[in-house]
Amino acid sequence: MKKVIAFLMCTVMAAGMLAGCGSKQTAETQAATEAAAETSAAEEATDAGEKVWIVATDTVFKPFEYTNENNEFVGIDVDILAAIAEDQGFKYELQSLGWDAAVAAIQAGQADGLIAGATIKQERIDSGWIFSDGYYNATQTFVVAADSDIAGFEDLKGKNVAVKNGTAGADFANSLKDEYGFTVTVFEDSPTMYQDVILGNSVACVEDTPIMAASIKEGDLALKIPEGMESEGAPYGFAIMDEKNQELLDMFNAGLKNIKENGTYDEIINKYLK
Repeated sequence: MKKVIAFLMCTVMAAGMLAGCGSKQTAETQAATEAAAETSAAEEATDAGEKVWIVATDTVFKPFEYTNENNEFVGIDVDILAAIAEDQGFKYELQSLGWDAAVAAIQAGQADGLIAGATIKQERIDSGWIFSDGYYNATQTFVVAADSDIAGFEDLKGKNVAVKNGTAGADFANSLKDEYGFTVTVFEDSPTMYQDVILGNSVACVEDTPIMAASIKEGDLALKIPEGMESEGAPYGFAIMDEKNQELLDMFNAGLKNIKENGTYDEIINKYLK
């Protein structure tokens, strides 16, 4: 019987979007401890003759990965990976580490693959990322406070914009900052970035459009998405950084093709975005 092992690691409640740095550090410390324990469990399974792939992901990137009201780790990425693993018959452990920690785990060889709304872009490919076929196309958009009068890039002159470290949204903001005369402040996670705008420290932030729309709706955030301040868009991809894990990437691509053909993919997307 095909079986998927998914370890759900970080509790990210909707109220967590307004949490302070202290609680964030505590959550990250707990996540790191649990991740280490699960890596040990995976190694034991491997010693027993069962290959268990370690897949790293973000903690809160709604609707792609997040914790729901039942304290379950869910999302588009979570469901797509589970469906592909079932289709291809492989086992895995999903480690919810946060974006920076997930990337670092892949780079250090502590995880085999990454699924975290990672945009396929040449800069990453040049630095060693090996991507799957794209599994979702997303744009990035500027987001402002609900009562803001900012309606275009020209209105950002002399002001500050919040971005999330190492993301396509950060790249989008940096590509425009000199032309439109705004500065950029970098954050490690999306909730803290949103909070910076809500508190008025930054006049805007930049986020993937579907994530931002879901976060505003589900979290009842005092933010809005102005029209005409989005990028052209690019696909998300599953990623490895070591060629020895090519088997995992090949299975992901094969499984993705199958779940698109049998309708499972559309069911997952509609579940979260319809």
